[in-house]
Amino acid sequence: MEFGFDKADNEDAAFRGEVREWLEKHLDERFTDAVGRGGPGSEHEGGTERRAWEQELGTGGWIGIGWGREGFGNRVATLTQQVVWAEEYARVRAPGRYGHIGENLLAPTLLAYGTEEQQSRFLPPIARGEDLWCQGYSEPGAGSDLASLRTSATRDKDGRWRVSGQKVWTSLAREADWCFVLARTDPDARRHRGISFLLVPMDQPDHIDVRPIRQLTGTSEFNEVFFDGAVAEEVVGGEGEGWKVAMGLLAFERGVSTLAQQIGFGEELRAVVRTATANDAIRDPLVRAALVRLWAELRTMRWNALRTLGGAPDAGAPSVAKLLWGGWHQRLGELALRVRGAEASVGPTDWTPDAPYELDEQQRLFLFTRADTIYGGSDEIQRTIIAERVLGLPREAT
Repeated sequence: MEFGFDKADNEDAAFRGEVREWLEKHLDERFTDAVGRGGPGSEHEGGTERRAWEQELGTGGWIGIGWGREGFGNRVATLTQQVVWAEEYARVRAPGRYGHIGENLLAPTLLAYGTEEQQSRFLPPIARGEDLWCQGYSEPGAGSDLASLRTSATRDKDGRWRVSGQKVWTSLAREADWCFVLARTDPDARRHRGISFLLVPMDQPDHIDVRPIRQLTGTSEFNEVFFDGAVAEEVVGGEGEGWKVAMGLLAFERGVSTLAQQIGFGEELRAVVRTATANDAIRDPLVRAALVRLWAELRTMRWNALRTLGGAPDAGAPSVAKLLWGGWHQRLGELALRVRGAEASVGPTDWTPDAPYELDEQQRLFLFTRADTIYGGSDEIQRTIIAERVLGLPREAT
């Protein structure tokens, strides 16, 4: 089986050259402070430059190249060209994408379930890098068990939806212009029924309160969001059809971007190898074996991602991918500190309870990866999906 694609293909090679030329020309001194920033554990950093970078990408037509439809101000690229773009983008350590939630989650969902009016209204501002989105799914009592959500929406006297409730672990909520929110619109319906997929503007200071969450890393890219009668302007997919839309969105969540993520993982692995080489930890045969295993597993993840990208829909593929990279990244974080020995546990001496402490990259890697097997769907949930939807095992009794 061929797990890659032909890099010598004239069309793909020309596209790669175009991408490299554009990135070299446009990723200039205006964005120096944002290069390499904005990934997991630092999603809140370099905000001004990264927002400007989104608009730079939009001007070049590079937002929405995987939508499969043009006409919104975006280019359209083949699957292999999307892979090329992701690889080259990661190679130059371009800023972490501020608009990835709108581009990679909401936009495909609107193309699949939205009306033409909704597509015409919301997709062009995303493609221009102007409108940023966040995702209102998880709640304090409804994270992996999303169907138990309590956020509700009712009609006011003018027929508008009014949203009340709490969401948590909401990335980029402070920066976002819009939030797509799962809310229960039929209080009498049970579990998956009676939920709607609502589009809520975030500029409602009297009705929306965003509170940052301080993490182990000392950073605060996640947030709690409190809705108190916030107006929702649109319903996607029809009233009460939110669960179907939400599950469709989750299928879009892991695609070509997974390959870019793996390139970032590769850079982190190389940094650990450099540390182990510099301090002679590489002489330890157990350390060498762990490094080789991580390298081999990363290559396997890449082949698996390429194999599933162009194939028939596979209900278990996203869950398998999440299980693979979550555990892998966690083990990398553990090894990053192991190769440094005792010094890895030493932090700054000027830390105070009122000020964020500064960690180096490998310390932050270790602490942030503690959550890799939880966020985005815990390992337990992913295994349940595989068991029920792929293997056909009986559903857990409720």
